[in-house]
Amino acid sequence: MAETEDFLVRELHPEDDDIFKEPMRKRRRSDRDQRFRAFPSVEQSALKEYEKLESRTRRVLSNTYQKLIQSVFLDDNIPNSIKYLINRLLALIEKPSLDPIYIGLFGSTGAGKSSLINAIIRQAMFLPVSGESICTSCIVQVSSGCCEQYEAKIHLLSDQEWKEELKNLTTLLHRTEGPGGEEEDAWDRGDAAEEAVWKLQMFYGNGAEGKSYEELLRAKPRGKIPTSRVISLKAEEAGELSVKLDPYIRTQRRDWDGGSAETHIWPLIKLVEVTLPKSELIPEGVVLVDIPGTGDFNSKRDEMWKKTIDKCSVIWVISDIERISGGRAHEDLLNESMKACQRGFCRDLALVVTKSDKLHLPEYLRERKVGNEAIQSQREAVLERNEMIKLQRNKILKDKLKRKLPADSRVLEASELVYTVSAQEYWQQAVLTEEETEIPKLREYIRRRLLDKKKRTVTKYVTEAFGLLLLTDSFSCIDHMQNEYLHMSGLRRFVEEKIQLLEKAIDQCFAHIARPLQEGIWNARSSYRRILGACLVRSRGNQGFHQTLKAVCLKNGIYASRTLARIDLNEAITQPIYEQIDPIFGRIFRSGKPTDGSALIPHIDAFKLSLQEKMTEIGIRNGWKYDSYKKTFLIQEISAILGGLEEHILRKKRKIYESLTTSVQNDLKPCYEEAAQITGKKACERMKDVLRRGVDRQVAEGMFERAQERMQHQFQQLKNGITEKVKGSIATMLTLASSPGDGLYKELADVKSEYKEMEKLHRSLREVAENAVLRRGMQNFLLRMSPSKAGPPKT
Repeated sequence: MAETEDFLVRELHPEDDDIFKEPMRKRRRSDRDQRFRAFPSVEQSALKEYEKLESRTRRVLSNTYQKLIQSVFLDDNIPNSIKYLINRLLALIEKPSLDPIYIGLFGSTGAGKSSLINAIIRQAMFLPVSGESICTSCIVQVSSGCCEQYEAKIHLLSDQEWKEELKNLTTLLHRTEGPGGEEEDAWDRGDAAEEAVWKLQMFYGNGAEGKSYEELLRAKPRGKIPTSRVISLKAEEAGELSVKLDPYIRTQRRDWDGGSAETHIWPLIKLVEVTLPKSELIPEGVVLVDIPGTGDFNSKRDEMWKKTIDKCSVIWVISDIERISGGRAHEDLLNESMKACQRGFCRDLALVVTKSDKLHLPEYLRERKVGNEAIQSQREAVLERNEMIKLQRNKILKDKLKRKLPADSRVLEASELVYTVSAQEYWQQAVLTEEETEIPKLREYIRRRLLDKKKRTVTKYVTEAFGLLLLTDSFSCIDHMQNEYLHMSGLRRFVEEKIQLLEKAIDQCFAHIARPLQEGIWNARSSYRRILGACLVRSRGNQGFHQTLKAVCLKNGIYASRTLARIDLNEAITQPIYEQIDPIFGRIFRSGKPTDGSALIPHIDAFKLSLQEKMTEIGIRNGWKYDSYKKTFLIQEISAILGGLEEHILRKKRKIYESLTTSVQNDLKPCYEEAAQITGKKACERMKDVLRRGVDRQVAEGMFERAQERMQHQFQQLKNGITEKVKGSIATMLTLASSPGDGLYKELADVKSEYKEMEKLHRSLREVAENAVLRRGMQNFLLRMSPSKAGPPKT
């Protein structure tokens, strides 16, 4: 009896679970209509059909789950097969409708990320904007939801996280005498020190920069800090919430000592989540993320910065039209985004060029080298220039991606990799039409992504549910179950052989990276001194660099500033290795068809196909009749089990990819710690010397070879994890399939009505997909036949 308690809780306490409550049909229909306001009528119809399919499927699963629970409620020995069924039903019932699509807007200071989000959601000054200065000071997520009001949650650093940062800030500012009593070099604050002073003064008040860590722990902060470390804001109107939100997310001026209590806790803020009421422009299920370009000095915020980039399935690199050529910041952003394609969930990457209305017409006409037709207006010049930028930057970006990613990567198949947008013209339309600002094009991209994902998710969900109902119904058919059941010994042997072949295939797949990894190690050994030397040189000499270098050492080789380019010595030193392995690493984790055996997912797909073919073969040979239910279930369950592996692999690949820099960082940690303690005369040069000697020593002792071993160990762990999951899940599934029809099945509830309804829902999948195609075709035809919009007056 005790064994049943885990999955009987819901039946015993139905009031705690909304799943089993009678649906409020009118309210749900109204909610569904509101959720799809962002979509044109054609797409709304498709989404409503998929939503209805999913909703009805959940209801069928819930009814089936209740019947099974009631039929085994008083039984002391529930067979594993029934437990498996009940747990699978519960997992499907609780499965989220749709995982959010995170679209990261990744750009440097003044690039126009906040202005772009404001234009997309059609709220002119919702997020703070400012010409050239830093405006948004932390990660800001904007989405729409079921709320009736505009809402925001401001997440603060925990007490322990702030203490860690406080210790680093005070250490960075601490001036002491060096050995022998000599005073430190004349102290010229660099950017790192300026930012540390700024944070301490903002949080504790003027003079805080001169106090010790222990003194500041006893000091009272200027602002009130909630014990929950979360601040919630609500407002009826967007403008009202914007005013309330502004002090928390707008970067405060360093020369300003006034402000409200809200501004004083600004250094604690690590994330802001904003939820809009149901929007006509941004659909529910999409999250726009304003990501600062360089990370953060605080370890927790910096880790969140990395994870936020990696969880984005789409990254838009935001760059001002005047900064896209030759700027280091722009190149750093592109490189970081391409790494996200390697280590994270990113599948689409695009360059979004902002402020595309900026153009000095006389200068442009003088330098114009293309076209024979005369330019008649500012608008024509802007459109021509923007089209040229698209062609040029599209080629440059595609060439960069080809060097880093596999040739069949999804991002390389995109028809558009570059957008030229103008948030200002979206509002004014003095030169460009709304369509020509390309804001609507970005909205269309967002809608298309969500619609495609919803379609795939619901199709997979309904198919998986149908397989479970097939098997559940077969268990209740006792007339044939006692006489016909599968003898699975031959299939078990076949599966064991195929798993061994899969292990060998994975080994061969991972072996492709061995040679590039070794070549990268050789390159790193021959170039690390030059790379490190370049990182330790500044055009201004050591003026102000002392404190920046100290900050780098305090954070184990990494310094992220709101004003300077990100410094990562560990990443720089290992860059020659990544240059060698990136193309192969991308091929290993791609999802396309296998060509040279280097791709992991196709090996798993081939394993799945071989099992499914074997199921069909056994069915034909044994003349399956009633047990074709089991055959169909097993085929679909194999897909569900192995399909779940892909997400497991994606989560693990980040750890594998970063294992090189993590290994180097760990080996150099004593060196960083020693350099961080240096004070006194010529401290900067002495710190550099400690770093150079420390890296030399670690390289001589095999630092790069250890990094190589650790990456290979991570690959081995991934292989072991895959095979263990496959063995465990398929063994359970085969046990279920070979369960004979014992007396328990006589007590199982009749689920024929649920099975028949599920069968109808499964058949309707094709009909819904066909309807969507027909509607899209009709919409495209009408659009082609409609007259084009006129542009603004010529200027």
